Amino acid sequence: MILDAYNNAWPAGGNSDYLAGDGFGVERMLATMDAGGVDKAVACSLGQMIDNDYIRTVQERHPDRIVGFGQVNPRAGGVADEIARCADAGLHGLKLHPTMHGYHFCDHALLDPVMEAAAEHRLTVLVNALDDPFCAPLSIEEIVRPFPSVPVLIAHMGTIWNLMEAILVAKRTPNVYLETSGAQLLDVRTAYEQAGADKIVMGTDWPGNDFDLERAKIARAIPDPADRAKVEGGNLARLLRIEEG
Repeated sequence: MILDAYNNAWPAGGNSDYLAGDGFGVERMLATMDAGGVDKAVACSLGQMIDNDYIRTVQERHPDRIVGFGQVNPRAGGVADEIARCADAGLHGLKLHPTMHGYHFCDHALLDPVMEAAAEHRLTVLVNALDDPFCAPLSIEEIVRPFPSVPVLIAHMGTIWNLMEAILVAKRTPNVYLETSGAQLLDVRTAYEQAGADKIVMGTDWPGNDFDLERAKIARAIPDPADRAKVEGGNLARLLRIEEG
């Protein structure tokens, strides 16, 4: 099973040109998945417009294709209740976007309740960590280490300048994994050589990238078929407790 770890889908709406235009709904995402040979893919809402109800709806509509992740802004209040609502709706994980929502990840008072709720509801946590001091990998490690039952994906592998720090954290922290979207080919090769296939999950970050292009990058970086199968779905299926087949 080819299972992709990170993508965004949203209906046209909101109050900016970026959100209110054509929209990138799940139907367009599914067509691109088909073109890239992807069986299932995680879908989140954008940090600019959290819409957990839409993600819940598309997962219900396409349970064999879409794996929904909710999203919260820890600064907004009512986080534990919203996480419980996402879990009760059958969503599999939780996206956090420190840069977009204006908080530093190394803040126990802010993030410990989020991690506690994720542990309680057995959710995987994805942290958007694209080369930003708000969410440096060492800060992620500080917050997630006390919660070993919660799988944590460092989205974009900390690319560019935080890459080596992200690899270090993934190597020494059992519940931390590296997600590949936005990373360069060399970055994925380096992660594979230093952390190994068991620590990497493929993500595309659609519509910012296409699934076939991400798979081509993974194929070039990880030539061993057994290791590539782990990265292209096996690892994430295990973390999300999704039966392969």
